[in-house]
Amino acid sequence: MTSVITLLTDYGLEDGFVASCHGVIISIAPQTRIIDVCHLVPAGDIRRGAAILAQTLPYLPAGVHVAAVDPSAAGARRSVAVEAGNRLFIGPDNGLLSWALLAAGGARTAYEIANTELFLSPVSPTFHGRDIYAPVAAHLCGGRKPADLGPEIPLDRLLSLPAPTARRGEDAVEGEVLSLDRYGNVQLSVTADDLAALGIRVGGTVAVSMGRRQVTMPFRDTYAAVPPGTLVVFTDSAGLVAFAVNSGDAAQRLGLPPGAHVRLARGPEI
Repeated sequence: MTSVITLLTDYGLEDGFVASCHGVIISIAPQTRIIDVCHLVPAGDIRRGAAILAQTLPYLPAGVHVAAVDPSAAGARRSVAVEAGNRLFIGPDNGLLSWALLAAGGARTAYEIANTELFLSPVSPTFHGRDIYAPVAAHLCGGRKPADLGPEIPLDRLLSLPAPTARRGEDAVEGEVLSLDRYGNVQLSVTADDLAALGIRVGGTVAVSMGRRQVTMPFRDTYAAVPPGTLVVFTDSAGLVAFAVNSGDAAQRLGLPPGAHVRLARGPEI
């Protein structure tokens, strides 16, 4: 098994939660390399955590990918380990892993994490990241097999988030808000290819419909290509269309939450 473990959580950086997970891993598998994907996922925001993990995955080495974003505070849901491609994902069975599993080529096998011999003792009911996920990931790096973790789970029993959707028509594409980042950028489920199919090119404009509201925005390479305070459409680093405000907060300006429906069409020439 690989000696790389990645960590994604909503634990924040103000406390020692992340450090304790690092410490548990290194104490069990000292040779392990740890990559911190993100620990500033908004508290309990499964959708944002799922998006970050899936979009970061292509740039991560094969390894054991631990994710812990769980608004149930480790309630009745189970913990799982899922193999996909040459990667292994560990986390709560609440949909958090589902988009990354698709990005890795789809789940092959899944196991319930039930072997208490691999846990810390005692297990805190509210800190499974430290007491279950971290030691289990370390033991896997040390040579334990995924089948050692517990009973196999039918793949169709894993919880999944609804896949982001985009529907391209003759003169418009309809999509949804996928996530909001810390800069207030609004990431959509729409791709640059969707806009290109409508004849929308960088330098043109996009007519954006958000319910009853309609806004025309310039389509540029980057938010810095427009004056400060100006709304702009651009393609982000994940290849997805996003709204931004240069030196501002598009999410606040537009009032678009994750999941909100948007319609994009070719705007007027300027």
